[in-house]
Amino acid sequence: MSSHLNEHGITHLRHVDLAVPDYETQRTFYKDTWGLTEVGTDGNLSYLAAEGSPEQYVVRLRQAAEKRLDLISFGAESRAAVDALAAHLGSQGVQLIGEPGDLQTMGGGYGIRFFDIDGRTIEVSADVATREHRKIEEGEAIPVRISHAVMNSNNLAATKEFYTDVLGFKLSDSLWSAHMGDMMHFLRVNDWHHSLAIATGPHPSVHHVSFEMRGLDEYMRGTGRVMRAGIKKVWGPGRHLAGNNTFSYFIDPSGNTMEYTTELEKIDEDQWHPSVYDIAEPMTQDQWGTADPMSEIIAKESFNDPDRGLFVAPPV
Repeated sequence: MSSHLNEHGITHLRHVDLAVPDYETQRTFYKDTWGLTEVGTDGNLSYLAAEGSPEQYVVRLRQAAEKRLDLISFGAESRAAVDALAAHLGSQGVQLIGEPGDLQTMGGGYGIRFFDIDGRTIEVSADVATREHRKIEEGEAIPVRISHAVMNSNNLAATKEFYTDVLGFKLSDSLWSAHMGDMMHFLRVNDWHHSLAIATGPHPSVHHVSFEMRGLDEYMRGTGRVMRAGIKKVWGPGRHLAGNNTFSYFIDPSGNTMEYTTELEKIDEDQWHPSVYDIAEPMTQDQWGTADPMSEIIAKESFNDPDRGLFVAPPV
């Protein structure tokens, strides 16, 4: 096993599953505006894939009375890794939603679900069927893959420790404020700078979900298409310092923040030392200087609604 792999065999971010009250509006947004491909529906579920990704789907929408995060799914390198992780989690007192078993969702596979310490449902799965995917063409402004998910927590240090100490995620970098202390931790399971980040917020909720575009031109064209569709742009276009990736943030019709990004940094494990960046420095937030300076107004947009779905019955 190479040194950059996660010690528990967690390989990558697969998909983020959202429950939404405005299901048809959201389906239309993700298909027609955001550029995902609906690859299947099952009753009140919609499975949405990124054309450049072998994952069966990168977003699952579920019609529900209340907006919530259903789950975040990560890949595992083998069924044995899933079983070993389940045993490890049990030994750490982590609440399992069920024993490892065959998944009933699109693409099948073998996985486990458990609660993180904020109450989010996390799935880790292996042997999920891949889908036919293709190379995204020049000028094609649709997502290549899901890049990362960022979650708000009102217990930042403990949540970071859960992912690093219990699940073996590695810390890449942190954002810090003189007034607030630690603001965000970027965590990786492979050589991408982050697959998950934890942000400090007033309550546990989705901060944003990010999608990788083919290149700078496609990222800008996509940003423009979403703007022209009348979707509220919160922040960007710009380029972050941590991760060196570009950003354009939008509010989807149900109030979740979605990001187009490109050129996220790849990390050489042997050379990497995490940095702490001061968010008051203009270069930290946006190296280009094209985005509005980070403000309380912008920050509050990504606090999102309190996710009351956390720690209730596990999602379907």
